Amino acid sequence: MSAKTLFLAWQDQDKRRWFPVGRLDADVAGADYRFRYIHGALQAQADAGFAPLPEFPAFAGDYRSDQLFALFRNRVIASGRPDRETYLQCLGLSADADPVAILSVSGGRRATDIFEVFPKLRKRADGRFSCRFFVHGARHVPAVSRERMVRLSPEEPVYVTLELTNPATGLAVQIQTGDYHMIGWAPRYLARDLAAAMVPVPDYAANVVRVNPEPAPWSQRVLIEMRGSWNGHKPMSGDDFKVLAA
Repeated sequence: MSAKTLFLAWQDQDKRRWFPVGRLDADVAGADYRFRYIHGALQAQADAGFAPLPEFPAFAGDYRSDQLFALFRNRVIASGRPDRETYLQCLGLSADADPVAILSVSGGRRATDIFEVFPKLRKRADGRFSCRFFVHGARHVPAVSRERMVRLSPEEPVYVTLELTNPATGLAVQIQTGDYHMIGWAPRYLARDLAAAMVPVPDYAANVVRVNPEPAPWSQRVLIEMRGSWNGHKPMSGDDFKVLAA
């Protein structure tokens, strides 16, 4: 299995802003894991007081291990848990999914947590891409929209629209049902790259992959897949995603 790249996002608890702060390169088959901070960590430090994590104490550090670092390992469901198979089904994954694959979909979120994990977006040779994410922000939409959210069906198309004046983030990507219920947003840290597929020549579509019933939290209730193409855009290539250690 080739190496996969995940990013770590941190949330400012004051203004609820998300910042990408770290990069994990993981080769599960080769037992090779590498963590480095990215420039987004410096922005988070300047804007919201983010500090290096105890496991990775230096912004300029280059951390290597033959095991998945505890920060990430502790966010993966244990292999012996009786509800593991059901949990993986909720993520749309097979029972033999490795920890990195699980984190790529689950985001590694825990209750009252300030971290989230997300995979690096990949652009194919033909310029196209596909990505999956859970709808964010359901607690901020009207109750009628949440009711519509739980009645979505697998494969049901959804609308993806740009919001240019979101009070929290400025640019945001809304998710709407076919009957125009706004049910939430794509993750904030994906907004810039997803927007690049939506303008100037829109070429994208999205649909529901899975709807998880209670007791799944709202943050893992509706899994979406978006497909599109980038004309000249290189995903996750901005300054925020550049590593601090060479």
